Amino acid sequence: MWNILGEEVIYLDIPYKFKDRILALAADDENGKKFKGLMDKSEVSFMINGESEECCFIIKVPDEYTPEDIQLMADQTMAAIVTNDRAPISANGTEQKYKIIISNDKEPEIIGLRKTPGMSSVEVFKPIFRDWVAPGKPNPYFTGNSRY
Repeated sequence: MWNILGEEVIYLDIPYKFKDRILALAADDENGKKFKGLMDKSEVSFMINGESEECCFIIKVPDEYTPEDIQLMADQTMAAIVTNDRAPISANGTEQKYKIIISNDKEPEIIGLRKTPGMSSVEVFKPIFRDWVAPGKPNPYFTGNSRY
């Protein structure tokens, strides 16, 4: 069983529980209230890196958020985690390595209903390929006196 900031949760509900717990642990001062408003408009997702066994909470914020807003979110998120006396994330009683990413980068959707045009084909990579084989580009592997 997973535990997020002191409350048990099933795997599928981890991002929702994380957001709920961070909001519940946030201060009730002026910065806390602003943080809660910013966090309400943000989307939280969760991933596990199977190789490093590191958990990752990704908070995607709207494009209109300023760097100051994002910094406030980072400060308030860490303050909420520090005020909680339990591990931010644990599985079966074992604390997990984790990181929190706050970003407004949008990954293009390659398949599905919201597919980004051109992302599923090689079209998006053609400018890169053209630069690699453009006339006049030196071959970085050619030294001039190679036997190969």
